[in-house]
Amino acid sequence: MATLSSYTYPFSPTFNRRQAQNQGPIVGRAYNNTDGVDKRRGGIIDIEKLKEREAKERKEEVNRKIASQKAISIILRREATKAIIEKKGGPNNSKKLLPRTVLEALHDRITAFRWESALKVFELLREQLWYKPNSGIYVKLIVMLGKCKQPEKAHELFQDMVAEGCVVNHESYTALLSAYSRSGLFDKAFFVLEKMKNTHGCQPDVHTYSILIKSCLQVFAFDKVQALLSDMVTQGIRPNTITYNTLIDAYGKAKKFAEMELTLVQMLGEKNCEPDVWTMNSTLRAFGGSGQIETMEKCYDKFQGAGIEPNIKTFNILLDSYGKAGSFVKMSAVMEYMQKYHYSWTIVTYNVVIDAFGRAGDLRQMEYLFRLMRSERIKPSCVTLCSLVRAYGREGKPEKIGGVLRFIENSDVTLDTVFFNCLVDAYGRMECFAEMKGVLEMMEQKGCKPDKLTYRTMIKAYLASGMKSHAKELKHLVGSVEEAIPVMKKPDF
Repeated sequence: MATLSSYTYPFSPTFNRRQAQNQGPIVGRAYNNTDGVDKRRGGIIDIEKLKEREAKERKEEVNRKIASQKAISIILRREATKAIIEKKGGPNNSKKLLPRTVLEALHDRITAFRWESALKVFELLREQLWYKPNSGIYVKLIVMLGKCKQPEKAHELFQDMVAEGCVVNHESYTALLSAYSRSGLFDKAFFVLEKMKNTHGCQPDVHTYSILIKSCLQVFAFDKVQALLSDMVTQGIRPNTITYNTLIDAYGKAKKFAEMELTLVQMLGEKNCEPDVWTMNSTLRAFGGSGQIETMEKCYDKFQGAGIEPNIKTFNILLDSYGKAGSFVKMSAVMEYMQKYHYSWTIVTYNVVIDAFGRAGDLRQMEYLFRLMRSERIKPSCVTLCSLVRAYGREGKPEKIGGVLRFIENSDVTLDTVFFNCLVDAYGRMECFAEMKGVLEMMEQKGCKPDKLTYRTMIKAYLASGMKSHAKELKHLVGSVEEAIPVMKKPDF
């Protein structure tokens, strides 16, 4: 085997121009040489070639300077373009911005789901002299607006796309259908589906149906799902692995185990539709989350026997299931396995084990894991803080909750209504009513609105302590809070 020490460099040594200049007498002798060459170090240097090389080097040096000046010019222009984009306006030459910078700015905003800013940059893009309508950009924007629950804006863009003469294909219609279905506008989504069926070259495919099925499952519209599955059969479209995984996951979360198992059997009966790690994780989550630990373990063995390898999500699900069941021995075994085979802990792993020890009242172990999490530079989330607050509330440790709040003041964790509801519940359990009422002020400062659960939790705490007048004051607020659209809660893992 060849080694680095025995490797022969394939190119000749670089000619050192400065060294050649210092060897004046040698070059001088070369002019007097009848052969017109200098034979030194076993090399042959032709004088004409030497001149050519020096001329080439001078030219390259000039080119480098020109390239450097151009690079600086481009950088300055790009910075100016970014400044114009950020101001959403600009001077008269704002129609001659650099294409790459504008497109990068648009991509960044789409990726970050900053839909308002993305639309303003898109308006700027359409004003450029070099702009040409592109259906791909429209589709990306429509998909983003759908995910941001802006279906009407998505429809406006779809109409603009048609007006600009872009090719409207199956992908464009699917993006619009997704935007409607994500916001629960199923009448409009189904209308788009029917239009696709009757438009040449825009027929829906398994991806289109899978998107619509998933949205229906999010709001437990199982009747619509069955209608869509039947429609797929009529259209000659076979479900794929993603379709089946979506169904298995939804049935499992809804605790419809018979339907989940039937779907799994149907999946196994399909050709070219093999279960994967997502199938395994959804099945394990369903049984483990409902406390059916033995069934979960049997399924795990069967999936492994079928050659499906677990991933970090699999272990998070096992840890969560064992933790909620109080099986700390098995939970420790999973943790040891992860360490042995070098599965790095994620924020979800930490959240699961912190919550498990918090539920068990083992505050010492919980706090140790929280410190370890921070020492590994993993930023705690709202889920982490909720687990801490719940545990301290159960154990009657208001001073510890104060420590959590001080940690929040010195961090950039974005709080949500769920966290504040946990805080209200914890203070209510400990009969710290002044602090509980103060949570409402904290919510207002953070721009977070109380929901029905916030007030109901406070009412429950007041009634438990016989404070009926306080509870009565809050009852009228429950009816004034808008009811949120019921959605299937996405698990932390």
